[in-house]
Amino acid sequence: MKKLIFPFLFALSIAAYGQQEITLEQAISIAQKNSPDYKALLNQNQASYWRYRNYQAGFLPQLRLDATLPRYSNSVNRLTNDNGQDIFVRSNQASFDGALSLNQNIALTGGTISVSSQLERVDVFGDNASTGFSVIPFSLNYSQNSLFYNPFKWQKRIEPLIYEEAKREFIERMEEISSNTSRRYFALLKAQIQSRIAKSNLSNQDTLFQISKGRFKMGKIAENDLLQIELSVLNSENEVITNEINFKRSSQNLSRYLVLDTENIILSTPKELTTFTVSVEKALEEARANRKAVIEFRRRRLQAEQDVAEIKGNNRLQMSFRANFGISQQGAVFNDLFQDFNQQQNVVLSIGVPILDWGVSKSRRKLVEANQDLVNTNIEIEEQEFEQEIYLHVLNWQNQRNFLKTAKKAQEIALKRYEIAKKRFVLGKIGITDLNIALQEQDRSVLQYLNSLEKFWTDYYTLRRLTLYDFIKNEKIKVDDIIYD
Repeated sequence: MKKLIFPFLFALSIAAYGQQEITLEQAISIAQKNSPDYKALLNQNQASYWRYRNYQAGFLPQLRLDATLPRYSNSVNRLTNDNGQDIFVRSNQASFDGALSLNQNIALTGGTISVSSQLERVDVFGDNASTGFSVIPFSLNYSQNSLFYNPFKWQKRIEPLIYEEAKREFIERMEEISSNTSRRYFALLKAQIQSRIAKSNLSNQDTLFQISKGRFKMGKIAENDLLQIELSVLNSENEVITNEINFKRSSQNLSRYLVLDTENIILSTPKELTTFTVSVEKALEEARANRKAVIEFRRRRLQAEQDVAEIKGNNRLQMSFRANFGISQQGAVFNDLFQDFNQQQNVVLSIGVPILDWGVSKSRRKLVEANQDLVNTNIEIEEQEFEQEIYLHVLNWQNQRNFLKTAKKAQEIALKRYEIAKKRFVLGKIGITDLNIALQEQDRSVLQYLNSLEKFWTDYYTLRRLTLYDFIKNEKIKVDDIIYD
């Protein structure tokens, strides 16, 4: 077995040159700039940013040019003459038209006002060739699709909440990246330490095996004890290989997540945080002030109210309004168009009232009202779960440091016990079974301490994510604004 294991370990140890050593804080800092999770988060945040910019631009004046350059037709068309007869007439003409307009949405009323200028030219070809012009130098227009429902008012209330929700989600997801990095970091740290322990155990077991062979020759131990320790050596060799493979796998997982150019990473055991207290009241206060969920609850309630307002505004009586005032002129000579203007003005008030709809209007209204009640009920449940999650996590966090202290003390005791057991075995005062029990307890205590340390750090980053508050610095967690070109 040794002929196979030592070349294997030598091949793995070659990669030790050029190793990169990083701390947990450094790993998190790298992940929050390079990890796949961060890049996906950046794309999502960019979409939210441009959605908000689009909403803001929708309430600024919009200058627009619409033109047809040209429209040409040479075809036979069916027309109805003055006598009411359908005749076929050949049309051979080209037209050019353009309109320049300045549009502004009015949030107060829900309508759109615009000022525009239009110019059109029509060229008729053939035996009766001619050219005609039409100009509207000035036209003031106002339109509103519904007099009882104002979509702009709801946009003004909801879109800022959606953007604020996205900004808070960005910070929360950054804290999730910290937790994800922490889990990968400790997976590699445990693999690193377990690999080191496995090699140390193999060396110790091999030394004890050599001692036991001498004692067997002298008749001080039975053959069964010698075979048992030889079996322990073989098991230790397998443990070394297994842990080295796990170490390599964990190293790849962390290096790929951090997008490092090497997989040869050496980690240091993170120290405990400075002592600080977290009260349930303080955690809930900061969570209500900072978390995305609080904004989300408010936004969902408003969207449910918007659905009800839209149905009530358009369900029974539909009314729209159009108004236009301007001047125009037509003629065959372009220079004569800008004098003696004709007035053009129109006002259109349209209404629609369902006379008999067999309860369709009522069912629509009842449906959105029921949906609003459902949304409010779900939000109330989620608010309770929101507060309960924070409450339970804070209680757990208050005891986490004690758990870590206990695990650290247990590790120290188990390490000391194994050293004593090993010396007693060499002196022949205990058997191989007792030594193996001490070894197993030692390895178990080291792993339990690392698991407790991992739980301590992941719980800390979970606490930050749940409150978006740094209890060490006593300040809200902030992320630098990202500017998108």
